[in-house]
Amino acid sequence: MAQKVAVLGTGKIGEALLSGMIRAGWSTSDLMVTARRPERAEALRTRYGVETVTNAEAAKAADTLILAVKPQDMPALLEELAPHLPADRLVISAAAGVPTAFFEQRLPEGVPVVRVMPNTPVLVDEGMSVMSAGSHATEEHLLRTEEIFKPVGKTLRLPESQQDAATALSGSGPAYFYYLVEAMTDAGILLGLPRDKAHDLIVQAAIGAAVMLRDSDEHPVRLREAVTSPAGTTISAIRELERHGVRAALIAALEAARDRSRELGTGGA
Repeated sequence: MAQKVAVLGTGKIGEALLSGMIRAGWSTSDLMVTARRPERAEALRTRYGVETVTNAEAAKAADTLILAVKPQDMPALLEELAPHLPADRLVISAAAGVPTAFFEQRLPEGVPVVRVMPNTPVLVDEGMSVMSAGSHATEEHLLRTEEIFKPVGKTLRLPESQQDAATALSGSGPAYFYYLVEAMTDAGILLGLPRDKAHDLIVQAAIGAAVMLRDSDEHPVRLREAVTSPAGTTISAIRELERHGVRAALIAALEAARDRSRELGTGGA
């Protein structure tokens, strides 16, 4: 029997999931969306041919609800859903930092919850979605969640105790690479290259390096050593990165992101 899926709070990530499900063969008659602004709901209906509903209507009609709102908006959404949500519905949360227990305490007893942390490359079908099962979620619920997220990238199951670390590493991860590309582009300009040429050189280097990391089965150290010849240009650059504590700064940055994820999960503003 077909499963009906509702995406609640259909922003960029929610729309990416919606688009991915349609490309993967989901019938638009089995998909529904909610949006805060009527004009946004109408745009989604026109673009994808899906039904637009209220949050309460979605809770009553959908077998699976994907909650794609911001963490600070989650309490109000759950309060709205709880009176209408049967206990056999699957709830998938894509809100950073919010633990499954938060949902289980506010929804009817026994509702299965799966927590997912996608990152923004889901917008180009190259995302990583890290998922953890709540206390009532079964293997069948995890498989259903993977079916939704696999069209937009890879999925990975982790214990929920590791979700904050995964958020720091993967959920926020693309931003670190953008930051690095920005800094390297500025360096290229300083070295005399036009901005557009520096950008193209760095982006292609990043794509090539990522593909080699993914496909070569080599450890990053081995790949780096293959570029680092004795007394050459690369080792001179690596020496400066180490002298300025770049490795230590990255570790500290990831710890800060993990800690912030924990704060969001406890209601930190």
